[in-house]
Amino acid sequence: MAATITGRARDLYNTWWTRGEAPRPLPPAMLRNVYALWLIALTLKVLGSSWDVSWHFKWLRDDLAPPHLLNTAGTVLVVALVLFHSYTGYGVDRFTLRFMQAGVTIFLLAVPLDVINHRINGLDITAWSITHALLYLGTAVMLTGVVRGWWRYGPAGRLRTPVLGLLWLFVLENVWFPAGQQEYGVLAVAAWDRGEPQAEPILLQFAADQIGRPVDRASVLHFALPVADWVYPMWLVAAAGSVLVLARWMIGRPWAATAIAAGYLAYRCAMWLVLAGAGFPMSAVPFLLLGVAVAVDLAFAARVPDLARPVLGAVLAGLGGAGAAWLQAEWLVTPPIDYPTFLTGAIVLGLLWTAVLLAVRARAFTRWAALTPVR
Repeated sequence: MAATITGRARDLYNTWWTRGEAPRPLPPAMLRNVYALWLIALTLKVLGSSWDVSWHFKWLRDDLAPPHLLNTAGTVLVVALVLFHSYTGYGVDRFTLRFMQAGVTIFLLAVPLDVINHRINGLDITAWSITHALLYLGTAVMLTGVVRGWWRYGPAGRLRTPVLGLLWLFVLENVWFPAGQQEYGVLAVAAWDRGEPQAEPILLQFAADQIGRPVDRASVLHFALPVADWVYPMWLVAAAGSVLVLARWMIGRPWAATAIAAGYLAYRCAMWLVLAGAGFPMSAVPFLLLGVAVAVDLAFAARVPDLARPVLGAVLAGLGGAGAAWLQAEWLVTPPIDYPTFLTGAIVLGLLWTAVLLAVRARAFTRWAALTPVR
């Protein structure tokens, strides 16, 4: 992979490193190379992030831990690509470029803030902290630019839709990433209850010392599951559901949302096997995402008036998410779930979906992206 990255980067630099203003067109083959580098960079970041959560449920935090270094390698490549687009203007328009630049800026500012936060507050294990949220926000804004860039300028052909789907998978992974706190946490508590804690003693002691308790079940709960039970179902339906709605709308293919969710779950299963084989803590894989994804695809397939689709989709997503959560809890394991919150999540999803639909009708997205992608 290193040789591939180096070769593609060298070709870009030697042939196309000339100053210019966006948008500047690239030949289709070269444009595919640019976005291939984006896919490599995002893959490195996702692999590092996935390993990072498991790492933090086993050992004390270390700024130079291997997962951080792997994520940093992806970030370095992302920064290089944004510099390439900014200097040359190739492969993007100015609006797309602003998303990329803003996202990278937020992410790079969040990194030292997160380090300082850990110096002050210690573990800060929860994935839902403010500094962690800034990291996700920066990544989300940057991904918005990458998705928009490929949708607008990606060459027609057999790779266009799969790449777009893969980019939306990265968006879903970024949005769903905070929920990993509960997915690892529920198994960490179960391991403690079995008398087989997965975390190293020094980590358990540190976590207990932070709240002035001995190492006991209460301290493990505070360390592993500090998030309220309503957060997980709300995030499932409202946040993940919104991503799947946007992905299905943009890709425009039947069962696109289900395919993206299934692809993400396949990745999570593969990482589960790798981490388990390496002796790292495991997570509860969120198969319940499929309930929401299928609901979104069914809503798009239904023959109903456009303004009724968000209502139908929200109802189906709430029911699909709750039903899938119940099945997973019966057959496997899920984080603690406050089931009435599925209704709240469905209401939020319906409102967001309706707002997007009305904005499209009012041409509020005209600047964001023309409804017909540019070839």
